[in-house]
Formats: sequence, structure tokens, C-alpha cells
Amino acid sequence: MNSIEYTRSKVPEVTLVFWIIKVAATTLGETGGDTVTMTLNWGYLAGTILFLSVLVALVAAQIAAKAFHPVLYWATIVASTTFGTTMADFADRSLGIGYTGGSTLLLCLLLLTLGLWYWSLGSISVDTVSSPKVEAFYWTAITFSQTLGTALGDWIADSTGLGYEGGALVFGAALATIAAAYYWTSISRVTLFWLAFILSRPLGATVGDFLDKPVNDGGLALSRPIASAVLAIFIIVCVLVLPQRAGSHPAVSRTTA
Repeated sequence: MNSIEYTRSKVPEVTLVFWIIKVAATTLGETGGDTVTMTLNWGYLAGTILFLSVLVALVAAQIAAKAFHPVLYWATIVASTTFGTTMADFADRSLGIGYTGGSTLLLCLLLLTLGLWYWSLGSISVDTVSSPKVEAFYWTAITFSQTLGTALGDWIADSTGLGYEGGALVFGAALATIAAAYYWTSISRVTLFWLAFILSRPLGATVGDFLDKPVNDGGLALSRPIASAVLAIFIIVCVLVLPQRAGSHPAVSRTTA
């Protein structure tokens, strides 16, 4: 007969704690990336190479790990969102393709990654992230979504004239709509997760820009290093104090009666 077993994922269960840390991590990605590229004057290319190196090392460690480790997982998320900040800025500004071109390109890359993931494995649910192949798709999709989120945040804030506060309200409202859909509709939970994951990144980006951009540009002109340090401490405390556990998904195994 068939019996149901549960396979542990190597990513955390998606709860309110997950989203709190995720938004804080995306905001840190914006202020941390700007700290290196602007405050320290490394430039977008050098900053992108630096954070890509860190991201690759952490993803390799994450894939090599045998189980879910909160500190390692969230360090990798922060690395992906910081790389996303510098990569999007490099593409939008240094390469000259603009916010619209950058957002379009990154959206296509993300959809291609998710499409290949689904075609290869039949699911893009994060609950199934428990093997190296799935993790490779997962972290590729995560990185493209983080970079896309940065480009979207800059596009909404700068190109539409809404500014950073207006951009934060737009993305905050979009996330509230997704939350309502989660509780009161039957829309695919996997689809809602990826929509929320993508849109939480520009929310963090616009909040981060609001904190550290000059007053003349609509920001508060706070110190980028100090804002980054405060956000990092907040994330560390959340990871160490708030309960998290690995997600799980059912797997059918055949046993003989």
C-alpha cells in the first residue's frame, strides 16, 4: 500500500517571520549595496563582482549543506539581494539600458528560469527544495527576482515620478492584495509566493532608497553604513530569536502490506 512520508526542504517554512526577515534583508541589500558602490566609491562593476563572489560561495555552501540552517540561508538571501542591487544599478546606469530595459530583460530571465525549472521537475514550489538540482534552479530564480525587484523599485520611484514614498506605497498595496488573495481566493499558492517574493524586493529597495538618498531626491539622507548596520543587527536578532523550521512536502513511498 502507499504511505505518506514528508521530505524536509532546505529553505524555511513560509510564515510571517519569513516575510519580516525577507523585507528587512531586501532593505539591507539596497543600503549595503549603495554603501559599497557609492559611499565607498567602488563603483557598480567592482561592487557587482564583490557581491557575486560572496553569493557564489554562499550558494555552494547552501547546496553542500545536508539540512536547513537559518543563518546560512538568510546570509545567502542577503548576498543575493545585495548582488541584485549592484547588478541592477550596473545594468540600468553603466550599461545604459535604462530601468524599463533592465526590468524587461530581468523579467524574461526570471520567467525562463521558472519555466525550465517547471519543465525539468514538474513543480516550482519552494517546499521541494531538497536536492542540488532543485537548489540550483531555486537560487537562480531568487537572484533574478532580487535583481528584477531592484530595477522595478527604481523604475517606479524615478521614471514614474512617484518617488520613494510613493513607490513603497504601491508595492505595499500590491503585497496586501496578494495577502488577501492568499486568504480569500483559491489562486495557486506557488504563484502567490513568487509574486510576493518578487514584489517584496522593490518594497525593500524603495524603503532603502528612502532612508539613504539625499533630501533633494526625496530621501532622508541617513548614513548608509549606519542604516545597514542597524538592519543587519535586526536580521541577526530575528534569525536567532524567532522560531523557524524547514519547510516540508509530502512524498509518496510504496510499502508492502
